[in-house]
Amino acid sequence: MPTIYEYFGLVFKFYSLEHEPVHVHAEKAGRQTIFDIIIDNGKVIEVRDRKSKGTPLTDKEKNEAREFVEKYAMNIIEKWINYFVMKKTVRRTVIKKKL
Repeated sequence: MPTIYEYFGLVFKFYSLEHEPVHVHAEKAGRQTIFDIIIDNGKVIEVRDRKSKGTPLTDKEKNEAREFVEKYAMNIIEKWINYFVMKKTVRRTVIKKKL
């Protein structure tokens, strides 16, 4: 279950046995929300959040996470392809600059 990004306390990761659509788990302090990245014809058309088991992110955390996923969607997709399709190791990236 690789962690792909860290952003001011939010941790974004894939779980090892994932499924489509491309999605990322955003976690902070034991809370989690999943963000699906909807792609059509090679373009990101929408980022949708959905509940996961357990306690969801707070509204503020969810908004921050959504903004991050929207900005980094193409990078997340690239990491998804590298990890799940190409079977490559993906590295964690720590973002230290506010969006």
